[in-house]
Amino acid sequence: MDVNRSSSSSTAAEGRRSSASNSSGGGASAAGVERKEIERKRRQHMKSLCVKLASLIPEEYYSSKDTMTQQDSLDEAATYIKKLKERVDELQQKRSSAQLLAGMRGGGGGASTSATTTTSSGVGSEEADEEAMAAPPVVDVRHHHDGSSLDVVLVSSVARPFKLHEVVTVLEEEGAEIINANFSVVGRKIFYTIHSRVYRPFSIHFSP
Repeated sequence: MDVNRSSSSSTAAEGRRSSASNSSGGGASAAGVERKEIERKRRQHMKSLCVKLASLIPEEYYSSKDTMTQQDSLDEAATYIKKLKERVDELQQKRSSAQLLAGMRGGGGGASTSATTTTSSGVGSEEADEEAMAAPPVVDVRHHHDGSSLDVVLVSSVARPFKLHEVVTVLEEEGAEIINANFSVVGRKIFYTIHSRVYRPFSIHFSP
C-alpha cells in the first residue's frame, strides 16, 4: 500500500517537472520567434528604403543596375549625392559671380570689367563658411614708380562682398581714371583688382 503511494507521488513529481520544463521551453521558443520576426521586418524595411532611394537616382549613374547589391545601391547613392553637392556649389559660385558682375555694370562707369570663377574642392562645409565669414577684408593700394598708376586690390568673403561699383565711384570722385576692373571667385573668397591712372596723391578707405 505504501509502495503504491510512493510510486504515485514520484510519478506526479516527474509530471510537474516535465510540465514546468515544457512551459519554460515554450517561453524561450516564443521569444526566439518574436526576435526573428522583428529582424525580418527590419530587413524588409531597410530593403524598401534602399529600393526607394535607388528609384530617385538617374539610371545613367548606375554601373550595372541589374546585378547591384543593397550595399552597391548605397554606394552609388552616396556618389550621386556628392556629385549633386559639387554641382550646387558650382552654381552658387556662378550666381555670386553674375550678381557681382551685374553690380559692377550697374555702376555706369567707363571701365572694362571681367569675372573669373574658380571652384575649389570641398567648398560648402560649415567650417569653411564660418572661417570665411570671420576673415577680415583686405585692402591693398599700390602706387607704381611712375607716379601716375594706381592699383587697388581688395579681398573679401563671398558672404560679405565689396560693392565694386561703389569702390569705382570713390576712386573717380578722388580724381582717378579707371582703366579696367576685374574680380575672381576662388572658393569662398573674392579677389578684386582695379587698375587706374591718377594725377595727384590721395588716400582712400573701403569697407564691404
